[in-house]
Amino acid sequence: MSPEKRTHIKRTFGKRFTDSINQQLFENVPSSIAVIDRDYNIIAANSNFEEHFGKWEGRLCYNIYKKADKPCYYCQAELVFKDGKVHTSDETGVDQHGRICHYMLHLAPIFDEDGKVKYVMEMSIDITKPMRLQRNYNMLFERVPCFISIIDKDYRIVRANEKSRQNFGEVRGDLCYQVYKHRNTPCDDCPAALTFKDNAEHTVRQTGIRHDGKILHYVVTSAPLSRGEDDVAHVIEIATDITEIKELEDELVLTRDLSESLIKNSSTGIIALDVNGEPRIVNPTARVLIGLEVDQLIDGQQIKKIVPEETFTSTDKDNPTSELFDLQINSLKGEGIPVHLYIVELESQQKSIGKAIFLTDMRLVKTLEKEKLDAERLAAVGQTVAGLAHTIKNLLMGLEGGMYMVDSGLRRGDATRITEGWGVLQRNFNKTTDVVKDFLAFSKGKLPQLQMVDPNQLIEDIISLYKDTAKGQNVALECELGKNIGKYPLDPKGMEACITNLVSNSIDAVVLNKEKDGRVVIYTSKEQGNLIFKVTDNGAGMDWKIKQKVFTTFFTTKGGKGTGLGLLTTRKIVQEHGGTIELESNESIGSTFRIILPIKRLKELMKQSKKQSDDSVS
Repeated sequence: MSPEKRTHIKRTFGKRFTDSINQQLFENVPSSIAVIDRDYNIIAANSNFEEHFGKWEGRLCYNIYKKADKPCYYCQAELVFKDGKVHTSDETGVDQHGRICHYMLHLAPIFDEDGKVKYVMEMSIDITKPMRLQRNYNMLFERVPCFISIIDKDYRIVRANEKSRQNFGEVRGDLCYQVYKHRNTPCDDCPAALTFKDNAEHTVRQTGIRHDGKILHYVVTSAPLSRGEDDVAHVIEIATDITEIKELEDELVLTRDLSESLIKNSSTGIIALDVNGEPRIVNPTARVLIGLEVDQLIDGQQIKKIVPEETFTSTDKDNPTSELFDLQINSLKGEGIPVHLYIVELESQQKSIGKAIFLTDMRLVKTLEKEKLDAERLAAVGQTVAGLAHTIKNLLMGLEGGMYMVDSGLRRGDATRITEGWGVLQRNFNKTTDVVKDFLAFSKGKLPQLQMVDPNQLIEDIISLYKDTAKGQNVALECELGKNIGKYPLDPKGMEACITNLVSNSIDAVVLNKEKDGRVVIYTSKEQGNLIFKVTDNGAGMDWKIKQKVFTTFFTTKGGKGTGLGLLTTRKIVQEHGGTIELESNESIGSTFRIILPIKRLKELMKQSKKQSDDSVS
């Protein structure tokens, strides 16, 4: 074979081999490749291009890339044809399915044998997914409801999100401590500084100042974002606004401090028990009241020995509070202390979490009440003594008159005059006796002598004693007794005296009202924890002025027949039983006296009476 033939074969084989490699590279390169001429015709494209943008034969580049009818006004291929240089650009187009796509376009010239640009090869790399991720990232960065900033090693803000800009203004390029704190030097507890130092996350609570001067409280977490040659180059700070939470915390702290101060300084003893009956709060007043030494602890069992058993019984759900009057607790030192006790069921989210016991020391009140009663009684005694002198003077005059009539009758031997004078003496003597007895009964201060008494039986006995006397004055004395009332601690003699006084007054009032058939009725009942005695008549009644005076010393509507001490004595006996007496009266209609005795108070008086009796025996 000649050398020329051998050279021709070698060149032909080499060209074919090179064309084969170029064709494989053109098809297999992981990019979309198209070759266009100066008229923007696509003269060649690889399979990646066709898969992405569709059929290309006989089409113009802007038709297939952009689905447009004319060239792009910023056509990069035109620049390549002009300057013969490589160009790149970010492009947005439409794929063969009509979806918007983003791609990076790399344009390179293809020269002819004369060195002129004959074609431009366009290589596009699809960046649609990275662009979407970038867009989502930007949206997240901007819209997240936190303060986000990126800080470099000089503490300058490289980037900040929308919420940061809203609160602190346009901050890019400014120093973070100037922006967030209005400081001239870095913060001592700067989390970013710690992250730059140890490449770790740090979380701290911070207080900043908005661009309008408002104080902000936030929790900030710093974390490394990117690295430089040797260490952390940028730190990202993410801060959550907790201003409202901080304000609520401050309010809660204030409320707690206020509550603790009120509890600590309250003049009322306060004991808070949990659901197991164990004390959680015992304020200083309660500690003194129950006899706790300094730093001495107390448990639920000891509390149960001190306060009444009712405290630990379940309260009504519809009425989570209860109030107990005139109770006595036993301190740890063995002292009986009268208290007013108030119990509240404590709840959280409609569930019971325990009880609060409020104890008011009633020792001073009881002392003042006793002193007041004694003072009233002594004042009345003083008034009685003054009035008694006048009353006795009148009685002495009556006695002198009677003695004169008896003496003169004896001298004359006049039996009729003697009898008449003796009657005057007898009437004035009896009246003197009544005055002295009433005065002694009223002026004497004592505790009631209590025993278990059936109120209904007490009234029946009074009816049997005075029914005939009332009938003799044309007055019907009746009773209406409550059913199953039971027995209660009463002073039988004292209560008999009270009811008898009221009945006597009612009979006299009915006699004065001659226009009606007289009727006096005694009632008994038990109402809302109270024992009730009621005496009603249809007598003459009283006007407003008389009602204001009925319980005052020496007031009487009976003229010379009364001493004015009966109702005053009645009120005193009722008060000694811990009760009250009420009056309702209307002229020409009648009157009603109502005695109200709290049953709990009667039981407490019975305990005190037994204790005094036991102490006197020991």
